[in-house]
Amino acid sequence: MTTQSASSKPSGPLALGFLAVLQDQTGWLGGYLVTNGWGRPLEFRLTTAVQPNRVQTALYGPTLTEYLHADVIGKTLVEKTGTKPDLVVTDSLSVLALRSRIEVPVVAVCPPGAVPPNAVTMPHTRTPGGLILPARFAGDREAVEELLARVDSAVDLSEPFARVREAVAEARKMGVTNRAAA
Repeated sequence: MTTQSASSKPSGPLALGFLAVLQDQTGWLGGYLVTNGWGRPLEFRLTTAVQPNRVQTALYGPTLTEYLHADVIGKTLVEKTGTKPDLVVTDSLSVLALRSRIEVPVVAVCPPGAVPPNAVTMPHTRTPGGLILPARFAGDREAVEELLARVDSAVDLSEPFARVREAVAEARKMGVTNRAAA
């Protein structure tokens, strides 16, 4: 693991990515909202539903969910978005694996007591249950703290996920999908 700055623009505008992975009858889909440090939207993307076939289910076995959430949905959304984030925040523990695929810290907001064995907690005032970091990237903690210090104090890191879910639902009603993940 290398120690590096989590942000390529330490004093420039801050961009936070909020990544939610949802499941419905058609499969898994992702919604990704990038905001500025005040919580205002900069960019939004969503995926079409991803449904693994039986061969993928057999081959990926217990790693299927991580593969779908981190590789197929998460990595694709982050890479296809024009606004590069300084930090990705998720509410899905399986998305934490995204950190090993991108050069940006990834943290999860999670209720207390839901910490998987391959993660570490990071208490933080911006979310009731604190934050969770992938254990392999526990060294991101200082960079995450520095980035969050630049976020407006009124921003609750859990709140954007309600906006993402609502935007995904509205976009699906309108028939709008962006084939960012396949």
